[in-house]
Amino acid sequence: MITSVLVANRGEIACRVFRTCRDLGISTVAVYSDADAGALHVREADAAVRLPGAAPSETYLRGDLIVAAALAAGADAVHPGYGFLSENAGFARAVIDAGLVWIGPPPAAIEAMASKTRAKELLGIAPLDPARVTEANLPVLVKAAAGGGGRGMRIVRELADLPKELESASAEAASAFGDGEVFVEPYVEDGRHVEVQLLCDAHGTVWALGTRDCSLQRRHQKVIEEAPAPGLPAALEASLLDTAVRAAKAVGYVGAGTVEFLVADGRAHFLEMNTRLQVEHPVTEEVYGVDLVALQLAVAEGEKLPPETPAPRGHAIEARLYAEDPARGWAPQTGALHLFDVPGGIRLDTGYASGDAIGVHYDPMIAKLTVHAPTRDGAARKLARALERTRIHGPVTNRDLLVASLRHPEYAAVEALDTGFYDRNLPALTTAPGGEELAAVAAALAAASARRGRFGGGWRNLRSQDETRTYGGTGGGADGGTDRDHEVRYRPTRDGGYEVTAPEGVRVVAAAPDRVSLETAGVVRHFDVTAYADVKACADGTAYADGTVHVGGHRLAARPRFTDPRE
Repeated sequence: MITSVLVANRGEIACRVFRTCRDLGISTVAVYSDADAGALHVREADAAVRLPGAAPSETYLRGDLIVAAALAAGADAVHPGYGFLSENAGFARAVIDAGLVWIGPPPAAIEAMASKTRAKELLGIAPLDPARVTEANLPVLVKAAAGGGGRGMRIVRELADLPKELESASAEAASAFGDGEVFVEPYVEDGRHVEVQLLCDAHGTVWALGTRDCSLQRRHQKVIEEAPAPGLPAALEASLLDTAVRAAKAVGYVGAGTVEFLVADGRAHFLEMNTRLQVEHPVTEEVYGVDLVALQLAVAEGEKLPPETPAPRGHAIEARLYAEDPARGWAPQTGALHLFDVPGGIRLDTGYASGDAIGVHYDPMIAKLTVHAPTRDGAARKLARALERTRIHGPVTNRDLLVASLRHPEYAAVEALDTGFYDRNLPALTTAPGGEELAAVAAALAAASARRGRFGGGWRNLRSQDETRTYGGTGGGADGGTDRDHEVRYRPTRDGGYEVTAPEGVRVVAAAPDRVSLETAGVVRHFDVTAYADVKACADGTAYADGTVHVGGHRLAARPRFTDPRE
């Protein structure tokens, strides 16, 4: 019986595995790089072992150090999570050879299916020979034989570009996965990414836990996933499930795994088998009412699965919240996550908490938010609203993009769902939401309320000019706001309130340092306001407070009232 599990991973998935272990009464061990010394997964574990260094090649890809950590901490089992060494047969063997329980498939199955080239050969699918690719084969896709997540992947549309893209993809794959093997396959434009979740025990039982659709992707990395995959013809869905089960049985698969397909023109093209737990496994758990990590542990202990696959119910959708700017080439963002607060009633999987820092060393995913509802439309509506109500104070995120995606007509119309969604719709999806000017008014009045009791700037014994404050969007659209500045003018009233003189048509209902209520056109709206001051020194020795202000879902920058002579 397993009593202590080391998770050979970091962040969200480590926290996810720890949660199930705690529920089952199993103690937990974390490993961490120097960059992760204060990370949430380290804080949540019962014990933690340092892996010196920061780069993955020095830390989370060092199987020898991880096995040594497990033995030193007294763990009797290792869960690989996803990414890093999760599909490395050599690491699985090292764990087993050390007398530890490997919570994953047999090393031989990993070798047969984790390499995409071998998996295709097993299913009778031959990859393209790079030396024989012609103009007629274009476009083609260069892919890493190991790993995933878009790393080591290149679309080639010009024959002359193939050699350099092969070299570039190989170098990236070697850095990310420790394996530089790449291969070439036909590139199917804008198909649907559909996958089948498998769970197999060591006694011959194979569960095919339905389908997932992961078509909304950027740079070959998934953004929004759902289960079941909507709108599939019954015969096609049955074919996908049958192919996945046959693949698992062909290699004597044990544990959790996923078979991925690209569906286009009513046909399914095999992509790969992931011999690990997928990032998007929560949507399957929600639909089937199971805990896949708990089942992984049970299978690793030799237990039998029930002969009948659980019955599905309803629909689940997951959104990946990233610290990135979609309007600026999906550029990763870093910095302090001052506040991270998700409303109740939805599932949250995360490796961060308020006060943590988002660094430069690893994937910028902050969290996964998952909802379940009786229908797809209901799940999309529920998730969009939950994301709107989530408070994220810190770096720019893709939160507003996720909301806009879930409410987009193409997403609602299943027949338009494919991997080209963001290529077609990104400009519209990254347009900053309306209401930024009114948010600037709320920011100005909250700041004024915070200063009340002190002589504020521009104070006179007799009323003269209005107070003026300027706030600007932080740029980039969507979560970053616009690039516009909004000048707000207001004056205190004798009853202790405020009168807004610019913009026009705004009545102040209430104003406090953290909450402002404003009426426009007969409608009262409430704004939660949080300011993070950045005190800057001027050349003459004086100082002014600048910084970021979060007003509801808007992220504003407070402009300095006075210009620094050095600038």
